[in-house]
Amino acid sequence: MPSHAASLDPAALKTKQRALRDGFPDALGLRVHRAISWLTRAENEEHSDVRFILLWIGFNAAYADNIGRAIDTAGNERDAFAAFFDTLGSFDGERRIYGAVWQRFSQEIRVLLGNQYIFGPFWKHQNGEPGYADWRDRLDRANVAIAAALRRQDTTTILSILFDRLYMLRNQLVHGGATFDSAINRAQVRDGCALLGFLLPIFVDLMMDNPDHPWRMPHYPVVD
Repeated sequence: MPSHAASLDPAALKTKQRALRDGFPDALGLRVHRAISWLTRAENEEHSDVRFILLWIGFNAAYADNIGRAIDTAGNERDAFAAFFDTLGSFDGERRIYGAVWQRFSQEIRVLLGNQYIFGPFWKHQNGEPGYADWRDRLDRANVAIAAALRRQDTTTILSILFDRLYMLRNQLVHGGATFDSAINRAQVRDGCALLGFLLPIFVDLMMDNPDHPWRMPHYPVVD
């Protein structure tokens, strides 16, 4: 992995953003500015639950589509993840995202993808929704698809599935479905923080390197 990938702390990103921002279109400038602000706040946060939420807000600021699309359904979120990761993958000539997924965090990703507690059908069954008694079979089938993507080293697919699971973790925390600093969900929150904290600066850096991409205006643009 290129050595500069590890040096993308929020301060370095902010310095780069200040040097380049005059050449950014409004949509990119707003996305980058907001994402770096949340990264900066998350950097020294000691509580992993809070840090995960702060990092997720930064990720949301970077990837979320324009306000004209529905934003609250899981299907739309998965579509948005896939499109965002596909775009970033096309920019990633130095394979920094690839290195994070297949080298630095490969074990953490495998554990997260096998974790039933951040798998949507498991919770639908626990909450009594009909049609999800086969959640374990669904997880097994998902794992087959994941294994195939792993064999292909299909970074976009793995990231899309991974962030779909992290989105479930985000929902648990944001919607009051977990106890603050609980011992029960430490592993997935810890690994989620590590992944987001490493990947999000790379995402933002790649975005700044590609201002000519047709970035769409994010949710809630600045209005006078």
